[in-house]
Amino acid sequence: MTVDSLQLGREAFGGGAWGDAYRELAAADAILPLAAEDLELLFVAAYLTGHTNEFRERAARAFRSFLSAGDIPRAVRCAFNLVMHLSEHRELAQAGGWLGRARTLLDDSGLDCVEQGYVLVPVALQSLRAGDAGGALSTFVQVGKMAKRFGDDDLLTISKVGRGNSLLALGEMAEGVACLDEAMVAVTSGELSPIICGFMYCAGIETCHRIFDMRRGHEWTAALSRWCASQPDIVSFRGECLAYRVEVMRLHGSWADALDEARQACELLKGPPVQPAASQAYYQQAELHRLGGELGRAEECYRLVSRLGGSTQPGLAQLRLAQGEMKTAESSIRLAVDEARSPGDRARLLAPYVEILLAVDEFEQARGAAGELNELAAHLNAPLLAARAAHTTGSVLLSAGEAREALGWLREAWFLYRDLDVPYEGARTRALLGLACRQLGDEDTAQMELDAAGWVFRQLGAVLDQAAVDRHLARRTPETPAGLTDREVEVLRLVAAGKTNREIAGELFLSQKTVARHLSNIFTKLDVNSRSAATAFAFQHDLIEA
Repeated sequence: MTVDSLQLGREAFGGGAWGDAYRELAAADAILPLAAEDLELLFVAAYLTGHTNEFRERAARAFRSFLSAGDIPRAVRCAFNLVMHLSEHRELAQAGGWLGRARTLLDDSGLDCVEQGYVLVPVALQSLRAGDAGGALSTFVQVGKMAKRFGDDDLLTISKVGRGNSLLALGEMAEGVACLDEAMVAVTSGELSPIICGFMYCAGIETCHRIFDMRRGHEWTAALSRWCASQPDIVSFRGECLAYRVEVMRLHGSWADALDEARQACELLKGPPVQPAASQAYYQQAELHRLGGELGRAEECYRLVSRLGGSTQPGLAQLRLAQGEMKTAESSIRLAVDEARSPGDRARLLAPYVEILLAVDEFEQARGAAGELNELAAHLNAPLLAARAAHTTGSVLLSAGEAREALGWLREAWFLYRDLDVPYEGARTRALLGLACRQLGDEDTAQMELDAAGWVFRQLGAVLDQAAVDRHLARRTPETPAGLTDREVEVLRLVAAGKTNREIAGELFLSQKTVARHLSNIFTKLDVNSRSAATAFAFQHDLIEA
């Protein structure tokens, strides 16, 4: 029976039938402990089929078995697999211990082997995480040279992905992306061992999302989906695949299907043990609930994200804004922005940050944040980020009453969103276009833009956005002359009542600087230069009673 199970397990492994390989090899191991080479097959099958504890135990046994046989390179390779797995699960002390053992073995042996390159990979990754992109790049280049010398495709691909990420961190966008494209050829061609292949898929996708490269992210995600589908027994990486697919589907407007896949991803990743991508899956589920107006369910999912160690921002702050908790939203998003250091992290937060700042009338800060977002969009050269930056700048100008200037930015954002096939954000931009046209007196175009935005919101199920558009559609003409905004009318009424800027600020919960800005806009629109003239205008146009 042992011999039969062992042979069947080997054959199943060779055919990529990972579930059968795990069951047969585990059965053989239960009767008679396997030799090192077969233990290696078993721990790979255990990893791919999601048997995490069994993977760790068998990998450690294989390490000891190879070491006892004097095969130091194979022992080090087992240790490398454990280091990568433990690092992924944030068990850094154990990962460091295994890395230390591997490096000591190689140092003591003096062997010139490809494993000398493998033990450099965690060192380079640590440099990259610590912000030393230059040091990481140098190490990954060294790793690549060793991989070429020994003809190791796995290590060569790792070096290319690492070089790409290091170059991106250094701002060398074109060269960094080229490295990722080169690596993808090896990943998709079947040249790599299964565990390394899965790691590289996830690393490539994560990088594309971090730099807002939607086209490449979609391409890598689709390739990972095909790879998982071709090997139905794979559990590891399937959850990560679904989590990334959810974001792509959400952006493209397939919200119902995205929610189904988000739930599947959460089931696959919640463990035990909990997989690192679980927080990302729950975050995407929370976002879909928030956008669909299911605010209670969204909050539950954000809590799960937090419990799993993931970041809840900017979604949680946007949830608080939707719930009317303006100051809470402002405090949480402001803290997240202050703590964000990398360009990608800041770029992800700045558009919601501007939206919340405008909601609490922090106009000057919103203008500054929009300017930073435009700079980041130019640096990262990503169409999706460029669209968000243009939308954000347009919203700031519109809030300042500069509707004509806002139109150009908003139309640019709409064209980009349309080309990217991102319907929700495109509809939000068209709603702002409608409001800009209304401020400029073009009510027909305003109605058309608002109607188009509302139609998209209804198709998607974005109930809160749809309700906001419906409120704007119900008011066919501007209620105030001279293109005054609602907030400017509030300020003008209080000026006419004899209030000082300090008193107006206190009554409307604004800063005095914001009140002064509104007053300046009012004077410009009314073509007056004094409070008394503005007051006379208010009485002449019945704005006091209104």
